Amino acid sequence: MINQILNNKALMKIDEIWTNALDFLGQAWWIEVLTTQPRCIYYFGPFRGAELANLAVSGYVEDLEGEAAQGIKTQVNRCHPARLTIEYDLDK
Repeated sequence: MINQILNNKALMKIDEIWTNALDFLGQAWWIEVLTTQPRCIYYFGPFRGAELANLAVSGYVEDLEGEAAQGIKTQVNRCHPARLTIEYDLDK
C-alpha cells in the first residue's frame, strides 16, 4: 500500500513536470472562458492534453455560474496566456 502511494506521488510529480515543460514551450492546453457579464476572459490550465482540459471545462463553468457570470462561452486552445484574467472596462 505504501509503495503504491509513493508510486502515485512520483507519477503525479512526473506529470506535473511534463505539463510545466509543455506550458513553457507553448504546447500545453488551456481552457479559455469568455463571459459577457462581467465582460472577461479567463484562462484555466495548463493541461497536458486537450482531452483532460475538456473534462475540466464543466467544473470551471459551474464555478463561474455560481458567481453569477453570464454569457459563458468556452474553448480549449494550445496557448501560453500572459494573464489568467482579462477584465474589460465597459466605461472606457
